[in-house]
Amino acid sequence: MEVIILPSSKEVGALAADAIEDLVRSKPTAVLGLATGSSPLPIYDELARRHDEAGLSFTQVHGFALDEYVGLPAGHFESYREVIRREFTNRVDVAAENVHGPDGTAADILGACHAYEEAIKAAGGVDLQILGVGTNGHIGFNEPGSSLASRTRIKTLAEQTRQDNSRFFDSIDQVPHHVVTQGLGTIMDARHVVLVAVGAGKAQAIRDFVEGPVSAACPASVLQFHPHVTIVIDEAAATRLAGADSYRHAFGNKPAWQGL
Repeated sequence: MEVIILPSSKEVGALAADAIEDLVRSKPTAVLGLATGSSPLPIYDELARRHDEAGLSFTQVHGFALDEYVGLPAGHFESYREVIRREFTNRVDVAAENVHGPDGTAADILGACHAYEEAIKAAGGVDLQILGVGTNGHIGFNEPGSSLASRTRIKTLAEQTRQDNSRFFDSIDQVPHHVVTQGLGTIMDARHVVLVAVGAGKAQAIRDFVEGPVSAACPASVLQFHPHVTIVIDEAAATRLAGADSYRHAFGNKPAWQGL
């Protein structure tokens, strides 16, 4: 696990975008795992800028969203399919049919979850998975207590998560109680995981999953077992890390050829 501490969200987004650009330029058919929430937005802004100004192309790229609310109608402004389109895929040249998301409106949710797992496999697996982290340590919508080997499935949102997400709705009453999410085992299958987080509100979660024990009580801690994880955070999110100085030293002296 590599921890990189940068001054601001803009620099966090730019460094994560560097990893994605390197991947897409070397493998035009790359499969990206796409996250929503506030943390990935600087990444998507930077990728859109590079598409417009530097010709970065996504025409052959496939994207798989991490999760989706259950019960929101198709086209709802806060459905994650719409958020991904609005914040990223409609701003670049990725083909609409290459962007996939869990189906939160399916009559057969279990069948839809299985089909989503199979679709990821059929695409060759995720090359780079973008992640954020919740204040309670969730990744995707794998709330505390989730099996570390879990696959795509329906989950009940923790009340803290509903409160955190209520800022995107008119009131907390509009936030669904259930979601479909890639499981922790599904996320761990990605070849490279890039997790981004900014702000003091994420500092304890960062401390818990980077330096704490691996436990279902902190789902993101499973990333300690992943062979290629990059954690990119700002100074505010790093305030509780005991090893912050060591992480800064390691990144500051990293060989340029090594990349992310």
